[in-house]
Parts: sequence; structure tokens; C-alpha cells
Amino acid sequence: MNFLKAEWKNLALFNYEVDAKILEKYVPAGTKIDLWNNKCYVSLVGFMFKNTKVLGLKVPFHVDFEEVNLRFYVKRFENGEWKRGVVFIKEIVPKKAITFIANTLYQEHYETQKMRHEIIEGDTTNTFIYQWKNKEKWNTIELETKKDLTKIGIDSDAEFITEHYFGYTKITKDLTFEYEVQHPRWEQYEVLHHNIDIDFEKTYGEDFKFLQNIKPTSVFLAKGSKITVKNKRKLESAKALEEMA
Repeated sequence: MNFLKAEWKNLALFNYEVDAKILEKYVPAGTKIDLWNNKCYVSLVGFMFKNTKVLGLKVPFHVDFEEVNLRFYVKRFENGEWKRGVVFIKEIVPKKAITFIANTLYQEHYETQKMRHEIIEGDTTNTFIYQWKNKEKWNTIELETKKDLTKIGIDSDAEFITEHYFGYTKITKDLTFEYEVQHPRWEQYEVLHHNIDIDFEKTYGEDFKFLQNIKPTSVFLAKGSKITVKNKRKLESAKALEEMA
């Protein structure tokens, strides 16, 4: 069943190399951390939801909105192959109904904050800005990019970051939800300059406070595309571990 259809547009991706041990307690049962060139990544991602439909219906005033999330990457072995997926630490949106639906039906970790975004079109560059408000502070991520699209390179870190087509949610120590995210291969805009002004501790907690003091390993902006979220299912821990073995 298709739970969600939408467009994900102008995805600003800030990618940080981190110690995998930090993420161990967040890893859903039946999955393991997915590495790229023996490196473990978390990504801060800001983007736009457009033309959103939940169960085939557009919810008034909840069709176009911002999202900012912090995520990391896992994989799960099934039917002789590895399925590559994403685990979200937290997803911030400006609509309470979206938070309620996602947290209730998918047991995700959504939070509602006041948000805003801006696209500034220049002669030769574009600037993308995403902001959300913690109490009195506006948190900001900003990128200036070239206007020309380029393909995401084979075996690049950008390919690793974007080519994960499943979502995994840790419900309990032994229970995991899985869902599939379908979209075509994305293209990217080259980032010329970027700026981050975020209180990581207040936004994502003590475990991710250290991101305040390190620079992203890579930054890029993906154009995005239409997406479909489907095939939600519950994974039995014993079966998942047996398949991994």
C-alpha cells in the first residue's frame, strides 16, 4: 500500500563522519550500520515537501512544507542481498498533523517547530535557506550553488548518501518497522559556499552535541524528485537476525 506520495525538492545535505559507537543504541534490530569506505556518516538534511498526499488524499494546509532531519545509514540482509536504508534521529516539520500521523502510524521521531525557507536566485548562483526555531533561536542552514545540474558520480559519497531506498525505525530492542522509499536517481547542484548556525544539543540532544564543533565532510544539494513511501511492515527480530547470519 502506498502510504505517502510527494515531491522531495532541493535537498541540502551536510554529511559528517562520526564514530559508529555513538549510533549503536539507535540501530534497529535486524540492521547494521552501513559504511562507505569504512567511514560512518550522519547527515543533516533540509528539504521541501511538495504536493503531499497521505493515503491518496491531500490534507488542506499540509501539502507543501519544510523538513529538516538528522539521519544515519544502515543495511539489512534479506533474500540473498543487502537492503540499504536510513534511520532518523529526529525529523522537524512545521505541521502538527504531520507530526501526529508520522509518530502514530510509523512510530517515527517527528517534532513540530516553527519553520521557514527561502530560495534566492542570482545571475549565476542560487541560495537555499532552511530555518527552524528552538524557543527564541532561529537555527539556519544555507547553501549557495551553481545553477547547472550535474550527475551524482558512481561510487561517490553523494551516491552513498542518496542511494538508500528503505527506512528503518527502532520501536523496541527487538521490534523494527521497515518501509520502502521509491524515487529515481537524483542529480545535484555543486555547492560553492555553505553556512550552518545550529544549536545541535538543543535540537538533537547530548549525544549529538559534538557536531557543533566539527565541520561536515561533504556538502551538496540534490534536486530531488517525486517519491513514494510504501510497504510498511513489522520485522521480527529473531527472523531478521537469522537472515543476517
